[in-house]
Amino acid sequence: MKDVSVILPVKNAANTLYRAVRSIQVQTLENWELIIVDDGSEDKTSEILRELSASDPRIRVDTQQHAGIVAALNHGITCASGKFIARMDADDVSHPDRLRLQFSFLNENPKVGLAGTKINYMGDSEAQRGYAAYVDWTNSLLSWRDIRTSRFIESPFAHPSVMFRKSLLEGNSGPYRSGHFPEDYELWLRWMSQGITMAKLEETLLDWYDPPERLSRKDSRYDPKAFYNTKAKYLADWLRAESHDSRPLWVWGAGRITRKRAGILRGHGIHFSGYIDIDPRKTGSRVENLPVIQPEELDLSNNPYVISYVGNRGARAEIKTYLLNRGLKEEHDFIFAA
Repeated sequence: MKDVSVILPVKNAANTLYRAVRSIQVQTLENWELIIVDDGSEDKTSEILRELSASDPRIRVDTQQHAGIVAALNHGITCASGKFIARMDADDVSHPDRLRLQFSFLNENPKVGLAGTKINYMGDSEAQRGYAAYVDWTNSLLSWRDIRTSRFIESPFAHPSVMFRKSLLEGNSGPYRSGHFPEDYELWLRWMSQGITMAKLEETLLDWYDPPERLSRKDSRYDPKAFYNTKAKYLADWLRAESHDSRPLWVWGAGRITRKRAGILRGHGIHFSGYIDIDPRKTGSRVENLPVIQPEELDLSNNPYVISYVGNRGARAEIKTYLLNRGLKEEHDFIFAA
């Protein structure tokens, strides 16, 4: 049995494949296997894969007719012999100690199901400020509490940075699912809804490249609406599971974008008592036949629950401080979403 099975789905990655595979070959953890699933490549990827597998017995290559990343991931996992599954993409680079540190962490922390790492953004931070800001944000989520309480904002992990126990994919927990949603984020939310604990190592162990042809830029499963729908489904399930939906639910933010995102949650059967906003032009009015109040008007005597959809990260910190100062507890009395 291998310690770690690295799963690398690939399609038309001839320009970066050598670099990605080499970063696995130089890992300080030696007992690994690399399973590469070629999802119907049409460039020179297949030739490169034949060369790589012939030169290193730890590399296994399987080819499928083009069926998409989920099919490739699940096929690779069925071939895996490792105790742990590590993800890798063909345009990224793993640092030499990545597998060893994640493997050691999961071995030493048997209650943790998945461990990610901090990542190094290798794109154009000026031209792609949104991606760069996302990397900064996800790198700030190191504790289980921060990961858990931030899960409805964005995906707390970059997919190719994670390692998880293969046993998590058994039964109802896995595998990856196909649908109009990001397959990795849906899996993290599903696992967290089942009580699986996750962690992130403090070390930066992956160079995350951002090429123009990256799948998340082209596939509608990764567009904002798909993310909002995925988050709303699991947020609604969580609110019901924790009985928060039986409390007066207030949405912080009465602007058009906030109301649109909250409306997706309403589509999952969650009903609101009203909106909270600091804009005096909105407060005192009614929006969608619901009252808009100022923060200090929130009546704590009837045990309200607050869902904040305010997107500005600085504003999130201010809202959190305000609610904590009023005696509310994150998760128990309020949650942030996007």
